[in-house]
Amino acid sequence: MKQLVLAEKPSVGRELGRVLHCWKSEKGYREGDDYIVTWALGHLVELAQPAAYSDRYRRWSLKDLPMLPPVLKQEVIEQSKEQFSVVKQLIQRKDVDSVIIATDAGREGELVARWIMKLAGYEGKAKRLWISSQTEGAIKEGFSNLKDAKLYDDLYAAAESRAAADWYIGMNVTRALTCHYDAKLSAGRVQTPTLALMTQKEDEIEAFSGQFYWTLKADFTDFTASYYPTEDSIRIADEQSAKQKEEELVGKTGQVVSLETVERIEQPPLAYDLTELQRDANNLLDFSAKETLDTLQSLYEQHKIVTYPRTDSRYITSDIVSTLEKRLQALDATPFGSLAISYRRQGYRVDQERFVQDLKVSDHHAIIPTEQRVDLGRLNARERVLWELIVLRFLEVLSPDYTYRTTTLVAEVQGSRFKTRLTLPVEQGWRDVARIIGKRSAQPSLTDEEDASPFLLSLKEGDPLTIASVKLRRLSTPAPARYTEATLLSAMEHAGRFVEDAKLKKQLGGGLGTPATRADIIEKLIQNHYVERQGKELVPTPKGRELVRLAPEELCSPELTGLWEQRLGAIADGKEDSHRFIEDIKAHAVKLVDEVVRSSEIFSPRFSDAKQCPFCKGPMMKVVDDIGQNHFLCQRLSCSYEEMEIKKRVMVPGKEKPAKVVVKAKSVPADGTKKRVVLKKTTVKKPAMQSFSLPDDQGPKFTWETVIEVVRPSKLVSRGPHRDEHQDRGGWKPPVQSQHIVEDVPSSGGSFADFLKASEARKKRDKKRK
Repeated sequence: MKQLVLAEKPSVGRELGRVLHCWKSEKGYREGDDYIVTWALGHLVELAQPAAYSDRYRRWSLKDLPMLPPVLKQEVIEQSKEQFSVVKQLIQRKDVDSVIIATDAGREGELVARWIMKLAGYEGKAKRLWISSQTEGAIKEGFSNLKDAKLYDDLYAAAESRAAADWYIGMNVTRALTCHYDAKLSAGRVQTPTLALMTQKEDEIEAFSGQFYWTLKADFTDFTASYYPTEDSIRIADEQSAKQKEEELVGKTGQVVSLETVERIEQPPLAYDLTELQRDANNLLDFSAKETLDTLQSLYEQHKIVTYPRTDSRYITSDIVSTLEKRLQALDATPFGSLAISYRRQGYRVDQERFVQDLKVSDHHAIIPTEQRVDLGRLNARERVLWELIVLRFLEVLSPDYTYRTTTLVAEVQGSRFKTRLTLPVEQGWRDVARIIGKRSAQPSLTDEEDASPFLLSLKEGDPLTIASVKLRRLSTPAPARYTEATLLSAMEHAGRFVEDAKLKKQLGGGLGTPATRADIIEKLIQNHYVERQGKELVPTPKGRELVRLAPEELCSPELTGLWEQRLGAIADGKEDSHRFIEDIKAHAVKLVDEVVRSSEIFSPRFSDAKQCPFCKGPMMKVVDDIGQNHFLCQRLSCSYEEMEIKKRVMVPGKEKPAKVVVKAKSVPADGTKKRVVLKKTTVKKPAMQSFSLPDDQGPKFTWETVIEVVRPSKLVSRGPHRDEHQDRGGWKPPVQSQHIVEDVPSSGGSFADFLKASEARKKRDKKRK
């Protein structure tokens, strides 16, 4: 009898097959004497669409909301049917007596396998492979320590509850918004509060009115110091006071009233979890969160030189400590080799109280290098720089503390207080790692805010001082900064900061979404044209801001989804019943739909560069596609007209000589009575071309013309003449009575299957346009 191993991706499945000696390669699987290894394509199964429950759900109609099937069904993803058929046939083979779940060791990976097994009708024995790296040693050790799959039933329950919450909330609220406002709008329990964070920031920027303030810096000849009008601020509120203080102080004498030197230590940063790595990669490498995750997945699956990517832990467990030596040894043939060798010879830091924390590691430990020997020649440029970032942090974690000495001077002149500070390193410790390697550390360095002089070290309390000159500066308060992907990831991770209730702050420890889904949420907001990238900044579009304005307020708050993530964690720990959670989600869906339907607001986005739709007279949103072409999309869903601007090269008519028309009489018989006239067109012969190159004033001339191409015809054309009686209202009337059929379905959830389908559709559309 054989065991069937179910992996999540083909690349992982093939590697497992190699380690398990499955040499016979077939379409969709590999087979050996003891094991058969097959795989999913990410997800093979998803939750069924509403039409699977009732034919009336094929129409998007307010009267059919909310949709609350008592039990949600699963169905095979259309583009994955062939591979599912392969897996199902293997599961049902008579020589297969058990299944080993080898999908990603986490909540979503558990869902992938369990749904496949469920739809394939498998109810036999199952075990779980739980590993954090794809090295041969880790795989072999994992297969020698397989767990009973029943131990992960609670994790599966949490994953299925998450998917159900996305369906009940996403499907219902999306249909309610779309039908009520006649606009392609989608909402979700994570994407909507994330979008709300950005729109609130944009509101703050627009409401911001900067204020001027002044600072004074006194030059004491051998050093400078800043004037502090209050204990902890250098800001002077009004110009008159600043100038008066400037005139009073020049040439005045005072003394050192305080001189304190303190030695401090700065411990190494912790190792990376996914969110922290995405932040640093965005700041230092200009990677988007999705690019970081995709590149990291390649380093994990293909090259096997980093551990499991989708982790929320920055710690390691005690059993990993014994492997650190081999992980350092794997770096020998890299630029980090010399430092790694010295660590193995002279010893390295293992912080048992801070870095080694068994209780702070749930599914997976921090992202660190594996024991796999590294061949840099196999890495592309993006993989290499991200891997270097991980290894640099790993070596910093194993390094001693950074020790520095800070000297703070306080001087008083004519009752005015001045401060300056000098910071000098004593032992560079972990801060020396980046310098030795010749790389830049992601950790900000400690800098002297006054650029203080070492002369401070020769002073003592009571020494006289004289102000030689004073520099007065006028500054202004900075406007709030827009979110970058780095700062947005931080905001999503620490969503409790935006909640006033003290109890809820503690409960929102998980933040918005999970480390594994945050990158996809950001990409989804961009694909739906709710947010656009402007350099490194993420800027909500007028459509995105309208969605937040019109969506139920409760859904826009991080409190709701944060609490749900907290409850999902409790379900995974076996502390909460999933059925009670689902019933609460259904109740919320009813409440949210009712709030949308009762609204009297109008969807009226204000686009600065919009066109007016030639059919419904509504606003058309400008969107730039991947190849730089401008698209204009009508925002009225009952119209849905879309056009595209195309640049075409057109030849300019030249000034060539016209052709001669020669009239010749054709000879006819002498006795004939008819004559025929034949016109022959002859062109003037040009001199032979002497060179391939033409002078600037010769040859054909071209210009560029903008041509409008219809991408999607208006739905109103097929319905005959249309008169919009509400077009003067700055928007359109919410079609509460309208029961139109929505053909282009907005994305409604936040599941991986949603992301997969949207991505595949986008690729096909872009390929067709190109």
